[in-house]
Amino acid sequence: MKRAIAAFLTGLLFGVGLIVAQMTNPSKVIGFLDVTGNWDPSLAFVMVGAICVYGLAYWLSRARQARPFLADGFKLPVRRQIDRPLVLGALIFGAGWGLSGFCPGPALTSAGFGEPRVWVFVAAMLAGMMIYRLRGGARSAPAPIPGD
Repeated sequence: MKRAIAAFLTGLLFGVGLIVAQMTNPSKVIGFLDVTGNWDPSLAFVMVGAICVYGLAYWLSRARQARPFLADGFKLPVRRQIDRPLVLGALIFGAGWGLSGFCPGPALTSAGFGEPRVWVFVAAMLAGMMIYRLRGGARSAPAPIPGD
């Protein structure tokens, strides 16, 4: 139950942060991505701020050999190679973000406002995830978290 409450509060904080930073506003995002036209660099400050906060938290957790409050340990990526699926996935993600002005987190946050084009994006995103999984893209399910 503690994990569910922590997940809810974390998601709520993330969603509020996306709204305050205007990352749920597609015209703001597209303005940031339009580097050859009327570029709006304001989201760069949001990204730099997020990178700094994450970097400090990561450094502190590694320096103290800390462990998460609600898990046995941190789950760091083990693969380091850049392969074709990674590059293709990044290209598809970037094209979708550039065309729609949404990426998954801000889209789910924006869906709460009930705008029809956001729901179309979320439906397409979920359909893409299901197709990927049905075609065998997800080779293994994540391991269950003990205590849940």
